[in-house]
Amino acid sequence: MHDKTLTELAAALAAGEFSSRELTESLLGRIERLDGELNSFITVTADQALSAADAADAARAKGDAGPLTGLPLALKDIFCTQGVRTSCGSKMLDTFVSPYDATVVEKLAAAGTISLGKTNMDEFAMGSSNENSFYGPVKNPWDLSAVPGGSSGGSAAAVAAGLVPAALGTDTGGSIRQPAAFCGITGLKPTYGRVSRYGMVAYASSLDQAGPMARSAEDCALLLGTIAGHDLRDSTSVARGVPDYRDELEASLSGLKIGLPKEYFGDGLDPEVETAVRDAIKVYESMGASIREVSLPHTDLAIPAYYVIAPAEASSNLSRYDGVRFGHRCENPADLIDLYKRSRAEGFGEEVKRRILIGTHTLSEGFFDAYYKKAQQVRRLIRQDFLDAFEDVDVLMGPASPTPAFDLGAKKDPVSMYLQDIYTIAINLAGIPGISVPAGFVGNRPVGLQILGPHFAEQQLLNVAHQFQQATDWHRRQPAFGKENA
Repeated sequence: MHDKTLTELAAALAAGEFSSRELTESLLGRIERLDGELNSFITVTADQALSAADAADAARAKGDAGPLTGLPLALKDIFCTQGVRTSCGSKMLDTFVSPYDATVVEKLAAAGTISLGKTNMDEFAMGSSNENSFYGPVKNPWDLSAVPGGSSGGSAAAVAAGLVPAALGTDTGGSIRQPAAFCGITGLKPTYGRVSRYGMVAYASSLDQAGPMARSAEDCALLLGTIAGHDLRDSTSVARGVPDYRDELEASLSGLKIGLPKEYFGDGLDPEVETAVRDAIKVYESMGASIREVSLPHTDLAIPAYYVIAPAEASSNLSRYDGVRFGHRCENPADLIDLYKRSRAEGFGEEVKRRILIGTHTLSEGFFDAYYKKAQQVRRLIRQDFLDAFEDVDVLMGPASPTPAFDLGAKKDPVSMYLQDIYTIAINLAGIPGISVPAGFVGNRPVGLQILGPHFAEQQLLNVAHQFQQATDWHRRQPAFGKENA
């Protein structure tokens, strides 16, 4: 069962090939056998999952099953889940049990899905390798000496290893697309505001967006249709109708205009990654698409702008963790100031502290105009670059990351880690959607093709990705990890 896509599992459940309880027990067994080595889960909710599976089977027996009824998945441990620990990969929230569900969790539960647990992540979603977790690093199932990417590395690794058919992640600067690329799965970052952020613990509020991670674009279309939509509890949620994202999957790509940003194919791009990406683009040419070079002239400013804006917002958002209301509290504080200082010093990891310090500095008197205001002005220019490009082309394509997955512990310098996000960060600054699909390998490590579209063009992106997956089998490839324990 573990080697089937979400869509295939839905068809098998509908045909009565197995029950939801049998499927859930099978995947929980794989998690128990395999995840000790992978470390992709922080919390496994076996009892709740089996209870939900029984309820799904009962609903199906009564004829009340929907498209997602009885399908297991996992949630990045950044989504509040009632009665379940929600840690954000941090010591600060190690004992926090959420009293309510995030909107996306509510929607998935109402659709009949079964959560198997909460996946590992970089602390408060700050990282590109899943090495910044209080619970230890996650390993890439394609190569256990490699990182799975981050910050949604646990979700990506769990899907790639066949522990779950799909998972939810979040993307602030590439945290769905980059781990999807590193782990050889499909990951979609929707338009900002397309999916509610209510109950999703905030890192950078103007950049964060939830999205699906699965084997195929078809699976992502199925999930996005469930989690998308307006939410009155999220002021940044867009009041816009939600189409059935599966409706256009089979549309022809003849006449599609593809733009290749020249800035995404320059210095720093691994030659083997470039070869894999250009080979993937040739597949589109064979389908009748036309290719042209375009320019995103402010690409080189994306990383510096992001690492002013995101830490500034993080500094504000994480100020609530003070040892008083919830979260880690130091032992025997001498006074209130000591409580604040030691609770935060003990509760936060090094990368989170670094970004809080950067953000607090950029927001301080005398520096706000020089840094934060200037970064927001650059952000506007970056957004305009994309709007101008989409005047001439339908979608943009390029690599999701300049390299395949790197070795655990290989990037000790924070700046070298930040540069891994050069092709993903601008998309969050502009608020547009993007999807990463498997497009080859460098050795035994996957390569992701990133496809970008205008605001709210998820239906077209999914169509473009799906047609590529109909013509190739990269998304069908599975790592050797766990096969002997199938």
